[in-house]
Amino acid sequence: MAPTLTRADGSPLRVLVVDDEVNIAELLQMALRYEGWDIQTAHTGRKAVAAAKEFGPDAIVLDMMLPDYDGMEVLRKVRAFSPETPVLFLTARDSIEDRVAGLTAGGDDYVTKPFSLEEVIARLRGLMRRTGAMDARPSSVITVGDLTLDEDSRDVERAGREIDLTATEFELLRFLMRNPRRVLSKAQILDRVWDYDFGGQANVVELYISYLRKKVDAGHEPMIHTKRGAGYVLKPAG
Repeated sequence: MAPTLTRADGSPLRVLVVDDEVNIAELLQMALRYEGWDIQTAHTGRKAVAAAKEFGPDAIVLDMMLPDYDGMEVLRKVRAFSPETPVLFLTARDSIEDRVAGLTAGGDDYVTKPFSLEEVIARLRGLMRRTGAMDARPSSVITVGDLTLDEDSRDVERAGREIDLTATEFELLRFLMRNPRRVLSKAQILDRVWDYDFGGQANVVELYISYLRKKVDAGHEPMIHTKRGAGYVLKPAG
């Protein structure tokens, strides 16, 4: 897995996602947060421009077709006060003319719908590297309290004791650790760890959470907590 990208000061990268289709915006928001980035969304052109001014994003994912004015108009307005912010266009159009128009207007790249989340993330990483918005952390280790997980070596330790996890347990723990103190629903966990939509498979999540608890929390103060009716949260003990 690629190392987490951050701003030069170590703070999370900021990405503004603009799409009038709420389900697409939410899907992108969840996937990009999994990268460790700070995400805001907007569903109209006006709100997108206002959010860009207030939020100061390091990159913008911008749908071409919006209910008030189109993506290129949003881009022109944003460029007036933030000329260097890279913009990745999302478009349902697949013609050469539309691509050229978007890039000529100042867009930096484009992805046509339907798109894969992996492609959007890869394009954003490339754009932000080229514009120098971030540094790559030299370490692949995620740390929450006394729990550490190395994304490269896949080693997991708590208080210096090695924990042996299956591939699925590792992915589940990684998702929890990349979102510390954040309540994650069973649906979110299923979608991110098992790659399929929520559909009555909550027992699978419960089962693997119980496996993790036995390995991560055994002999220690618990870090994995259940929020009834909401989901699960991992936070430092104490």
